[in-house]
Amino acid sequence: MPGSSAALKLRLIAMNFLQFYVWGAWLTTIGAYWFQTRHWGGAQFGAIFSTMGLASLFMPALMGIVADKWVHAERLYGVLHLVGGALLFLVPAVDDPRTLFWLMLANMCCYMPTIALSIAVAFNALKRAGLDIVTDYPPVRVWGTVGFIVAMWTTSLLHLETSPGQFRVAGAAALLLGLYAFSLPPCPPRDTRHATLAEALGLRAFALLRRYDMAVFFLFAMALGAALQLTNAYGDTFLHDFGKQPQYQGLLTVRYPNIVLSISQMSETLFILTIPFFMRRFGIKTVMLISMVAWVLRFGLFAYGNPAGLLWMLVLSNIVYGMAFDFFNISGSLFVESQADPAIRASAQGLFMLMTNGVGAVLGSSLSGWLIERFFTAPDGALDWHGIWLSFAGYALVVTLLFAVLFRAPRTAPSAA
Repeated sequence: MPGSSAALKLRLIAMNFLQFYVWGAWLTTIGAYWFQTRHWGGAQFGAIFSTMGLASLFMPALMGIVADKWVHAERLYGVLHLVGGALLFLVPAVDDPRTLFWLMLANMCCYMPTIALSIAVAFNALKRAGLDIVTDYPPVRVWGTVGFIVAMWTTSLLHLETSPGQFRVAGAAALLLGLYAFSLPPCPPRDTRHATLAEALGLRAFALLRRYDMAVFFLFAMALGAALQLTNAYGDTFLHDFGKQPQYQGLLTVRYPNIVLSISQMSETLFILTIPFFMRRFGIKTVMLISMVAWVLRFGLFAYGNPAGLLWMLVLSNIVYGMAFDFFNISGSLFVESQADPAIRASAQGLFMLMTNGVGAVLGSSLSGWLIERFFTAPDGALDWHGIWLSFAGYALVVTLLFAVLFRAPRTAPSAA
C-alpha cells in the first residue's frame, strides 16, 4: 500500500539521518579540538583516525555474523548506538591522548558495524514491503548524507569546533538513535543452519570469495577503500597549507576549508539519486568504472587547483567526489545484496565494510603516509601537494585499468526479492 510504504520510508529516512549525524558532528572537527584546545601532538592525532580502519577490520563482519545467527539486526544496531553514545559522553573528561585513542577505538568498534547493519535493516524492511531496493533505497540513503551535512553545520553554527560540546551533541544523537532502533521493522536472524564448522562459526559470507567475480569485486573494493581514506585524511590539511603562501592568505577557501569540503557531501545527495538509473541501464561494472574514473579526476583536479584563479578545479573536485563515493559505496552494497544468500545478508555487508573501511582504509592510511614522508616531504617539512595528488591520481588510474580487464560481472541487475 502506498501509505504504508511512505511511512516505512520515513522511518528508514530518520534512521539514516541520525546514523550519519552522529558521525558528522565530530569527524571533521575533532582535529580543531585536538590541536587548539588540548594542544596535543600531530603524530598522536594520526592514531585517532586509524581507529576507524582498525575497528572496521573485524567489527562489521563480526556483528554481521551475530545479526545473521543470533540477534535481531535492529536490536543489535540499537545496543551498539547506545553504548557508542555513552562512550562519546566520556570524551570531554579525557585529559591525555593515549586514553582518548582507546576511548575512540571503543567508540568506533560500536559505530562502524552500525553502517553495515543499517543497510541490512533497510534492505530487509524494503523487501518485506515488496519494494525494489535499487529504486527505493538510494532516496532513503541520501538522507544520511543530509544528516552528515546538518551535523557539520550544527557544530559550526554552535561554535563547537574546538569545544568538547561536539561530542555531547554526537552522543545525544547516538542515544536517541539507539532508542529509536528498537521501533524499526524486525530483521530476525536467518542463518540457523550448522551443517559445517564454517556455518557454526558464521563464516558463510566468506564463501562469496570462492566466486571469481566476487573475489575480484572485493579486492577492488579494498583498493577503492584506500582511495577514500586518502581524500579523508589529507583534503583539509591540503587546503589549510595554501594559507602559508602570501597570495592565498585571507581567501575564504583557506579560512573556511571545511565549508569547501562540505560541497563533497552536498554532491553525494545528488548522485545517490542517479544510482537506480545507472545500475539498471549500465550494470555494476560500468558504474564501478565510472566511480574509479571519478577518483582519478578527484585527485587530478586537486593537483592542479588553487584557491584563487583555479578555484573552479577545487570545487569541481568536490563535486566529482559525490560520484566517486556513491557509485562505489552505495552501488557496491546493492551489488553485494543481490549476490548474497538472504541468510547471510548482514555478514555479506559486514564483509564489504571489512574490505573497504577496514583493510582498504588501513592500507591506504599507512602506505600513503610512508609515500608522502619518503618522496614528497621537503627537508623543512613542506609537502609537495602537486606530486602527492598526482601520485594518488596515478594509483586510481591503474586500479581503473586493472578493474576493466579483470572484473566480469553478472549481467543481471540487483534483485528486489
